Amino acid sequence: MTNTLKTGFTILDGAMGTELTRRGIETTLPLWSARALIEAPQVVEQIHLDYIAAGARVITANTFRTNVRTMQRAGFTDEGRALTHEAVRLARSAVALSKNANVRVAGSMAPVEDCYSPWLVPGDDELAAEHGALARHLAEAGCDLILVETMNLIREAVAAAHAAHQTGLPVWVSFTLNEQNTLLSGEALADAVQAVLPFEPEAILVNCIPVAQISSALSVLHEALCGHEAIAFGAYGNVGHVDDEVGWTLTHAVSPSAYAKAATAWRQLGATLIGGCCGTMPEHIEAVAESLH
Repeated sequence: MTNTLKTGFTILDGAMGTELTRRGIETTLPLWSARALIEAPQVVEQIHLDYIAAGARVITANTFRTNVRTMQRAGFTDEGRALTHEAVRLARSAVALSKNANVRVAGSMAPVEDCYSPWLVPGDDELAAEHGALARHLAEAGCDLILVETMNLIREAVAAAHAAHQTGLPVWVSFTLNEQNTLLSGEALADAVQAVLPFEPEAILVNCIPVAQISSALSVLHEALCGHEAIAFGAYGNVGHVDDEVGWTLTHAVSPSAYAKAATAWRQLGATLIGGCCGTMPEHIEAVAESLH
């Protein structure tokens, strides 16, 4: 079967967490972006709407931090399932309000611990249980695909992709890299790609890395996918940087037009899935859509 993601071109949405912060919504840890599902669901829905209006044809439900571990740290017990369902409902509502039937809703599955700390990844049994629970909740809620994202360690990527694959939904897997274009664990991207292939991903991406690094990262990813040309690949980069004390620092260092110019180079490298990660706004996605469509 032909992978239409490979033969076509798809605009993804941009950041949710930093966009909530930009709009004045509290995003403190441990809940981070998930807090808005309780305190400001209408803002979450509006952000989805704004990304669709900007040109996104895949929007990601706000489930980056609705996993079991985060809920427990926040003092909750069974709220994870309800918040996951609420996140998907808000994304679905935005699609309906947009009257654009071509928009798909992805469910986000992130590392159960800190995205930049592979040494904190728990044991395999815990990973299987926690990712398995979130994957089931996403499938129950009715998302169109599962996006396993910001993976920093092969072992966790495998656990999450396996759980996602078991739902029967399409699976995308995205890795975050260091300056040497290896996973933050130091593992090779080519090894990471090989490790998730048994779970039949529709697409493999890189995300949450600086815009200036993405072209080189995509070259490494493209080489890693040699012999698996049916799998689509792409990227969504960050704008700004993370600080241990204040969290993600919002910046306009990479303007929407500069981001779109960089995305044009990614497209020329063969990327067919392009969006934005932390720090990007609907304006960045609109600029990409205008440049590449």
